[in-house]
Amino acid sequence: MKPRTRKSLKFSVSIAVITFVLAAIFSIASEAVLSNVIWFIGLFTVFIIVFLGVIFDMMGIAATSAVERPFHAMAAEKITGAKEAVSIIRNADKFASFCNDVIGDISGIISGTAASAVVLQVANLYGQDDGASLQVVLSVVLTSLVAALTVGGKAIAKHIAINSSTDLIFFAGRVIAFIESHFKIKILPRAEKNEKK
Repeated sequence: MKPRTRKSLKFSVSIAVITFVLAAIFSIASEAVLSNVIWFIGLFTVFIIVFLGVIFDMMGIAATSAVERPFHAMAAEKITGAKEAVSIIRNADKFASFCNDVIGDISGIISGTAASAVVLQVANLYGQDDGASLQVVLSVVLTSLVAALTVGGKAIAKHIAINSSTDLIFFAGRVIAFIESHFKIKILPRAEKNEKK
């Protein structure tokens, strides 16, 4: 097996494991939150999950659109986040895979599950007679609303990501620099010597 294929396979397996763990954590957390709150707070939680999915999707696209050049001068001046921004761009495929596929897709799945929980809560308020028909209507309306917000939000996010990729990746670099320095957690691998053209 070629080294590049082995490396790609290793990354695919590790990202699948990370997805499994994060999906389980997010699912348990959302179920715990939604089972103990009233329906409109649950609805707000659904919109927060959708928003997170859109934001991470935007960051993943920004990583594939950004170029290194603006960050080299910043890194030379030791501006916080510049080195990390270069690492993000040089590992754009992995960063985008995590943001778009892991967080983005998990958010889509969890938001659907959370929306169903909200529908059940509202339907239960009206008892068995009116609850069943209301549940069908609410399920269609809320599922359609979540889908529209997700797709529409991602369409806007793509435009922002492509046109403001430098600012977004610099922001991501600063966040990662803060996490790595304050919590001693290594998030990004060291940047390779070859530059992204």
